[in-house]
Amino acid sequence: MKENSLLNRRTFVATLAAGATVMTTPALAASLAAQRKLHGLFPIAFTPEGPDGKVDFDDLAAQVAFLSRGRVQGVAWPQIASGWTELSEKDRIQGAEVMVQAGDGNMSVVIGVQSRSGDFAEIERYARHAEKIGANGVICIPPEGVDHAGLLTLYQRLGKVTSLPIMVQAVGDFPVDLLLEMYETIPTVRYVKDEAGVPIERVGEITRRTNGELKCFSGMGVYNMISEMEAGFSGHCPFTSLADLYTAAYDHFHIGDKRAAFETFGYIRAADTMFSQSNVNVLIARGIFKPTTTAKFAPDVAQALGTINAPMWASSPDDIKRVLDTYLRPHLRV
Repeated sequence: MKENSLLNRRTFVATLAAGATVMTTPALAASLAAQRKLHGLFPIAFTPEGPDGKVDFDDLAAQVAFLSRGRVQGVAWPQIASGWTELSEKDRIQGAEVMVQAGDGNMSVVIGVQSRSGDFAEIERYARHAEKIGANGVICIPPEGVDHAGLLTLYQRLGKVTSLPIMVQAVGDFPVDLLLEMYETIPTVRYVKDEAGVPIERVGEITRRTNGELKCFSGMGVYNMISEMEAGFSGHCPFTSLADLYTAAYDHFHIGDKRAAFETFGYIRAADTMFSQSNVNVLIARGIFKPTTTAKFAPDVAQALGTINAPMWASSPDDIKRVLDTYLRPHLRV
């Protein structure tokens, strides 16, 4: 009887999605989620879109399952690379549930809770929902046009509506002193995805001034991962396309085999000369997304990526698969 009363994580998520009322499990799941330390690879998941223009939640789940098979430590969604500004609130709520369920407790899931308009009521809804479904943390892109005092207040309010760890997204004018004030006044601010200024020049100061308690994650495509690990970053947020290869490099480095990490990361940088990791066709070529799937990007992001990525040697799924099979297949975990 006792065994039947204990819901495992998968049962909990499925029950929650079905609309059943569970009195004790959500609190337990939230508590366990908040206790998990975040480190390693936290790629920013694509938002897959079908030919009908709607979010393909089956492909979203397949993407998370792919990361889990690749022993990737975590995933974050929705962020800039996820086209978050193009998503409805309904899509974001359903997508968060799909992400956590697909992670199945094997990897950490961090949910983006930002609002296009900076509406805190909307931010609060996302944050409370993320905690309810058993996410492991939240990340919040700061709204535009808000000064330092306003940003501090926003994150302080966020810290009061959820017990989940908060990953601050530092972009634009986001000085180290502001991060330190957040760290000192918000007990759950213990992570930062730093893309402000020159992050590799800031990580040492952030680490020193917080005694290593405020953990820095890198972004900006993670093109300098070996240098970032040398500098003291705790985690990295690339695209999902080659996340299993990034994770292998991370794992090598952190068990002390730096030469193997360097060599493994070299495969990624060589691949970057042949195809773009931001091209959703990489996941089609890897058998994760359907052949008809596209990725949802904001128009300005899509335009920027088109400029940065063109021309590439391999762009179609078939061409990318040929490159993967010829050069990377022995090194991929999935």
